[in-house]
Amino acid sequence: MSPSTGVRPRAALPGSSEERVGPSWTGVVSLSLGIFAIVMSEFLPASLLPVIAGDLRVSEGTAGQAVSSTAFAAVLSALLISVVLPRADRRRVMIGLTLLAVVSNLIVALAPNFYVLLGARLLLGLAIGGFWAMATAMAAKLVPADHVGRALTVINSGVAAATVAAVPLGAWLGGVWGWRGVFVLAAGVAVLAMIAQAATLPSVAAEAASALGAFGAVLRSGVVLAGLFALLLTFGGHFTGFTYVRIAAQSLSGIGSAGFAMLLVVFGVASLLGTVLSGPVADRAPQVGMLLFPAVLGAGMLMMYLTGGSFVGLFVAAAVWGFGFGGVPTTVLSWGARSEPARLEQIGGLIVMVCNIGIALGAVGGGLLVDGASAGTPLAVGGVAAVVGAAVLVSLRRQH
Repeated sequence: MSPSTGVRPRAALPGSSEERVGPSWTGVVSLSLGIFAIVMSEFLPASLLPVIAGDLRVSEGTAGQAVSSTAFAAVLSALLISVVLPRADRRRVMIGLTLLAVVSNLIVALAPNFYVLLGARLLLGLAIGGFWAMATAMAAKLVPADHVGRALTVINSGVAAATVAAVPLGAWLGGVWGWRGVFVLAAGVAVLAMIAQAATLPSVAAEAASALGAFGAVLRSGVVLAGLFALLLTFGGHFTGFTYVRIAAQSLSGIGSAGFAMLLVVFGVASLLGTVLSGPVADRAPQVGMLLFPAVLGAGMLMMYLTGGSFVGLFVAAAVWGFGFGGVPTTVLSWGARSEPARLEQIGGLIVMVCNIGIALGAVGGGLLVDGASAGTPLAVGGVAAVVGAAVLVSLRRQH
């Protein structure tokens, strides 16, 4: 495979020549648009948290559970979607998951209270977990075997694009249209992604091994279990801080809405750079990548906690943090595909499940820290967790 995952072609890889549906790079791009739409929707509460909390009359820590509820639903979806839909055409599944994101955003925009909003975010979680769990396996079916890495890089670019453009734009438009209008916009973006998928994705058969037994086979690997624990620390650490980054930044530096939007742009551009560089690193030195990106992510969070009182320190820390975060998805998917090349849906589901458990725990823990300690404490706790996750990952690679 290409440098973007560091995975070499293998005969056992799902999506081999006899299983392929023919090259469809437009289909890959439509999946990237889907990722863009659902990641935009997932991250919006982080940039709109204070205004959502004020409008719905809940604490900011409570409002942060709009992220944790999404993550909990994503856990179940990632784990069970290949079991619940073992023979469904993957084209229809992906379009249906994108439709869930549309419905979720519209309900959020109209939510009369926080409980309705939480219910709507559960629907988004189902979309996120299922979409991410199947993304690697879909890429393996849509392009030649030696281009799967490139396809994953294209799909992952949807995350970076959402971080660069959508989330900062949401923060700015929240002050212009109100937070409800921003979620209507997110629904519109998801509609466009769904139309693109309907127009470009070919029919794709499910993997032969889409059963609970396949998950058991994956989980019998000690290396896989250790790697999943490291991912839990990394993603939990990131979202302990990122869910409450607006509150932390304002508390540390007094930055306004326009300044915070620019801070997210810096984070997003750095994240895009990390995404671009993570592929070659994963191919040529995967162990370096598994240490570098999670460790830099954690270091950026700790830098923001320590130096965020100044605008220069705040923006430099955001750039470091963003660069580290940008490299994590490709690094994670690369590790999973190398570990279980014959069970891409299963390892993908487990990775997404664990990452979303980390997101949920981070949002809950960060909320407790914001309400019970200080606005900046989630940055310190999350940064330490991410650095420990990096240490576990690099140790894992030495054992593998």
